[in-house]
Amino acid sequence: MEKPLDNSRRDFLKTGILTAAATAAGLGAIDALSKTESASSGEKVKLLAPDGQIVEVDKSDINHILPDFPVENHIREGVAGKKFVMVIDLSRCKNAGKCRKACSKMHYLPEGRSFVKIERMQDAETTAPYWMPMTCFHCDNPPCTKVCPVDATFKLTDGRVAIDNTRCIGCRFCMVACPYSARVFNWGDELLAMSKENLEGIKEHAACSSHVIGTVEKCDFCPHKAKNNELPDCVTACPNGVFYFGDELEDVVSNGDETVRLSELIKEKAGYRFLEELGTKPRVYYLPPANRQFPFKEMPLDSIR
Repeated sequence: MEKPLDNSRRDFLKTGILTAAATAAGLGAIDALSKTESASSGEKVKLLAPDGQIVEVDKSDINHILPDFPVENHIREGVAGKKFVMVIDLSRCKNAGKCRKACSKMHYLPEGRSFVKIERMQDAETTAPYWMPMTCFHCDNPPCTKVCPVDATFKLTDGRVAIDNTRCIGCRFCMVACPYSARVFNWGDELLAMSKENLEGIKEHAACSSHVIGTVEKCDFCPHKAKNNELPDCVTACPNGVFYFGDELEDVVSNGDETVRLSELIKEKAGYRFLEELGTKPRVYYLPPANRQFPFKEMPLDSIR
């Protein structure tokens, strides 16, 4: 477990009024607010203060400043020549939970916590329910990156949406903006089995793996494995081949047992993207729960989230 917010982030939070949601004022990402000597413009804008209160200030008082936080890894560098994509076959999921446990182990998360969710879905009262695994969707048009006031979350050339935990200030605007609820906040109320020795092997290209208290985390598509042409642990741990992962540029995905053409798989099995109408352009496709391999079995919510 890394230590809580360092002095630069703590001072930034104490002295600045932050906002990435000042849509009422029509502003972009406002990174810090400090008193200036400029004349009052007379135009007022509403901002979110660190204590959660909405305050009204003069527009001339706004300074557009990005705090210079140190970056110790290479998470802003995408894996060259790759465009990662995932396909999830809902007809094969029986909620075995192996994907969640593998994700927890891979990211040194406490037992019972995972970046993979398994939702109970039912499309209508007269239809049968089914299980739906959900990761981060790594959208090509991600709303989360647009609201971050300090450029801590960003889109990479390899298709991933990543988080720089050394830069994140914990404002949680990205969590609100994500329509898939893919992000979690590290409150620091649970000890994580993370040590410097554990971190060394995955630090390079590994977003969301440093577990800084007071920052946001999520599924990162395990780039440290993908760059070595290895499948993420959620894929290989699934006993039923639910998850396919691969490179869109090569038009190939694999679930560990079979390797197929991405375009053919999507076309032949009527693949779709969740909440396509939002325009987020997810990089995760779903195959519908038709001709299911397993009967549906109810389980407590605590065992699947």
